[in-house]
This record gives sequence, C-alpha cells and structure tokens, in this order.
Amino acid sequence: MKVFEKLLETQKKNNSLLCIGLDPQLEKLPEGIQRNTFGILEFNKLIIENTKKFVCAYKLNFAFYEQFGSEGFDLLEKTVELIPNEIVKIADGKRGDIGSTSQAYAKSIFQHFGFDCATLNPFMGVDSLTPFFEFDDKLNFVLACTSNPGASDFQKLRIDNRFLYELIIEKFTDNFTKEQLGFVVGATNELEFQSIREKVVDNFLLVPGIGAQGGNLARILEINSNRNIIINVSRDIIFASKEKNFIEKVIEKTLYYRNQLQVV
Repeated sequence: MKVFEKLLETQKKNNSLLCIGLDPQLEKLPEGIQRNTFGILEFNKLIIENTKKFVCAYKLNFAFYEQFGSEGFDLLEKTVELIPNEIVKIADGKRGDIGSTSQAYAKSIFQHFGFDCATLNPFMGVDSLTPFFEFDDKLNFVLACTSNPGASDFQKLRIDNRFLYELIIEKFTDNFTKEQLGFVVGATNELEFQSIREKVVDNFLLVPGIGAQGGNLARILEINSNRNIIINVSRDIIFASKEKNFIEKVIEKTLYYRNQLQVV
C-alpha cells in the first residue's frame, strides 16, 4: 500500500487529521522524567501509548535527536519502533543535496529508520530530491511556504511576477504525482495557504504553526475545505504540563485538537 493511501485510511479509522510532533527538549521534560536520552524515550513512549488512537501521524524532527550524537540516533530508532505500523511516521529532516548524497539520505530515512514520509528542502532543485521520489510508495513533503518569520526573506520573493514558493510548487507538481508529493505550508500564512490550496487541490499539505506559533486553526480548516491535509502540533501538546501527571494534560490537549480535526 502506498503511504498516500495508508494516510487516508488511518485518518478515516482514527477520525483524525492530527499529527503530533515528537520534538523533545531536556529543559522542558516534566517532573519525574530523567533529563537524558533514557528519559526522553520514556517520555515519547508515554505520549505514543496515550495518543495513538487520536492521531494519523507522528513527526520527528531529527535535530532534537541528532544533538545527542550516537545516543540520539539510537533514541530515534527506538522511538520509531514504538509507533504502530498503521500510524504514518514523518521524518522531519528537511533534506536536500546533490543526487548521491540525497540517495544516501533517502536510504537512511526510508530503509534504515523505516519512515513513511520525509520533509525536503527544494533549494538545490528537482534533481537534488529525485532520489527520495524513487521510493515511489513513500510520500515526500517539499517546503513551500513555512511558518517561521523569515519565510518572507526568500519564499515570497517575486520572479516573473510570481512568488518563489509558487514556482517551487509548479516545478514539483510537473514532475511528481499527488501520491508521491505533498507540501509544507505554515498555518501562519493564511493568504498564501489559500493560494496554494487552489493550485494543489488533491496533494497532502503538512501544516505546522498551530499552537505555540499562533496559527489560526479554524481559518485554515475553512480555507482547506475538506481537502487532504495533516495538521501538526508539537509543543502545545507534548509540553502541556511539567507536573508528574503530565500525561493527563497531554491527553486533554490531544483531544482538544483532535475534536477540531475530525474527518468530515
């Protein structure tokens, strides 16, 4: 089964468009959790065990694991193993390099770690990301219009009277199918989100920027109009409390978002 189909199936089964970002930070771990990689694994395990029925995906930002060196890669591997097979696993590494390097990145993400999806940086062009799409059962999310304040530095520059992010979307949709290709579009960019959604009607959009970054969830869902989407929430869920009973708040926050993100 292609990941595109798996994602649709899981969203329907769990009645959820919600993705939780498993992006651990030592200083934000709750009381009673060790501040080391063993503690993070316990933390991730508790979150997965208590939220897996309410999500369609988990997204792991590699930076939060790579910072611990070899222990971090072990932590990443073990966390992925905790995620049920039916839940989509997104590798958030924003990879992109010359062909042979991207081929190695793709093998690491899809073959070694067993992820279903990857986030990709298109700056070096279509050929730099082609090795990821050669795993044709996987789903890749290309950065289009991100949620950070600096997104306007380059992504919203005009070239031939079009924004750079529009050219990126056009170039990749010309080369890859909706089953292979999605885009990262931040919830903090409502106008751009609307423009992008009109251009890519059936592709999945991975949407960060809800919660801690202040994106307007209701407005994004209104614009999206029941098309293919994944809404990612990280900090607002996983760091909902620093108390020993933090998992109760995590469940509460998960249900708060999931209740707004049910499949229509």
